[in-house]
Amino acid sequence: MASHKSALKRIRQTHQRTAENRTHQTRLRHQIRKLRLALDAKDPAQAKSLLAPTLSLIDRMMRKRILHPNTASRYKSRLTLRVNALAKV
Repeated sequence: MASHKSALKRIRQTHQRTAENRTHQTRLRHQIRKLRLALDAKDPAQAKSLLAPTLSLIDRMMRKRILHPNTASRYKSRLTLRVNALAKV
């Protein structure tokens, strides 16, 4: 266990940051899951209404460095393609 004041502070900061990151990550996963469930249920109205908040949340998590920019782009692209394909049917 660390005994220096600065090391103890670093440990506190790391625990706080880890908790916040975990919260953000969970929130993102739940939002994406909701959208995917709407897509699987073939509900175009619900999928369309969930798409904008989901994309916004993905962008926010990318800015907070919860997601890598390429991963965020991939998620956004694939989800948008699925919603658009469902709307055409």
